[in-house]
Amino acid sequence: HEQPKATEGESKLRRKLCAVVGVRRRMIMRTARGVVARGAQLWRRYASGAAGGAIKAAEARTPATAHGLKRAGSPTTCSTMPLLEQQTKFMSSVLEMIPAWITRAQIQKAHDITHNGGEMVLEVPTEVTAKVLRFLQMHTNAQFKCFIDCTAVDYPSQAKRFKVVYFLLSVKYNARIRVQTYVDEITPLESATRWYPGADWFEREVWDMYGVYFYNHPDLRRILTDYGFEGHPQRKDFPLSGFVESRYDDATKRVVNEPIEIAQEYRSFDYTSPWEVFPEGGRARDFLPGTSSSPSSSEESGDKPDANEAK
Repeated sequence: HEQPKATEGESKLRRKLCAVVGVRRRMIMRTARGVVARGAQLWRRYASGAAGGAIKAAEARTPATAHGLKRAGSPTTCSTMPLLEQQTKFMSSVLEMIPAWITRAQIQKAHDITHNGGEMVLEVPTEVTAKVLRFLQMHTNAQFKCFIDCTAVDYPSQAKRFKVVYFLLSVKYNARIRVQTYVDEITPLESATRWYPGADWFEREVWDMYGVYFYNHPDLRRILTDYGFEGHPQRKDFPLSGFVESRYDDATKRVVNEPIEIAQEYRSFDYTSPWEVFPEGGRARDFLPGTSSSPSSSEESGDKPDANEAK
């Protein structure tokens, strides 16, 4: 069926509706642009305040280079600047931005010419370890997004005996950093798996070997030792022989764990010397074969050795 042709009045009405819709659409777009501009203005005000002053100051101190990828505050700024100078500037910028979260910052083996620079190390309090890791992961001039390793070291003589160490890598800036903190046997440490999923098994290994507890961990259980194992083998006060031993029991046809027994083989010690012992006051030449005198003949004859010879 053919569609009926619109009358002149209907055509005018349609043009008016299209004009109204176009006006409304332009108003909506203008409003949206105004909202975005207002949000940007509010963000600039927030960044200029006390809360965002550190971020704004850091961005002002680190203008983009000609390539637009590397910044002056990044670990590796340009190929012409020595690596040690780059690391020093980066560590200084970190100390300026988060001074309350850093207890010590250093560059170990700073004058290592063979490897072209040292190793950046940050010591942080226990309660802000995860926050510092998040900061290093997300900040523009750091971008340590690759999690390398997590391990621990035991110092029994210290009050906080365990040093937990995180190793991070920035692929963009080709830089590495080490974040470490100290805890004791009962102090928990926040897990880094929320920001670095690759830290899962590494933290499980630290828990298994050293007994450092990580809260907010999705699956904190032993990873290297057997089920029902007691103790933490990498602690310095853990005995080398352990507490239990495993063996196959022929009677029960299974592997059983028993308290360890260190048995020593019985040996009879003979203290008699296989070498001939000379009597007191005797001389070696008196006992050699072919000599004219012997101990028995000397005693029978009643000859006594001279005092000088005895001496």
